[in-house]
Amino acid sequence: MENLLDILRRLDDPEWLESPSDYNQAEVAGMFSRLTARISAEFSSHCEVDQDIQDSAQYGRLEVPAGSTVCGTRIVVLVSKFKPLAMVAADNPGAFLGTADARSEGELDVGDLEKVEQALADLGFVVMPEELLTVRYDGAACLRFHGSGLPSWWDRFFGSF
Repeated sequence: MENLLDILRRLDDPEWLESPSDYNQAEVAGMFSRLTARISAEFSSHCEVDQDIQDSAQYGRLEVPAGSTVCGTRIVVLVSKFKPLAMVAADNPGAFLGTADARSEGELDVGDLEKVEQALADLGFVVMPEELLTVRYDGAACLRFHGSGLPSWWDRFFGSF
């Protein structure tokens, strides 16, 4: 089985920064729509979505409302244009040092996380831990980074260009 960093390296093509060469917007839109329907059903709630993320390798953002979670903290799911990459965060990416940290602080219920991760897995997504995505990017692309510090793998596959 390919490890998660190997997946990131395999998808890292310096010629295709915002989306892969075989990017099919209709296919990703369909996967995202199915994901939204599934997670909305799992939480018996309307999830907010943003699919208009310009100049970014991120396709969309889905938010499970705080009022629909056990701990009262929203759950954010990001989907990359580089399928099958996705990530899950409590409250917002960067609010915690990953989902384990959010769980240990009582802000993310393990059952809620399992619902989201199972939906992602069933639809063919690979969940990238936030801890891995915050590692310094050392890939093949020359990123035009707009943040402070050095770019990370999150910047490469979920950030803006």
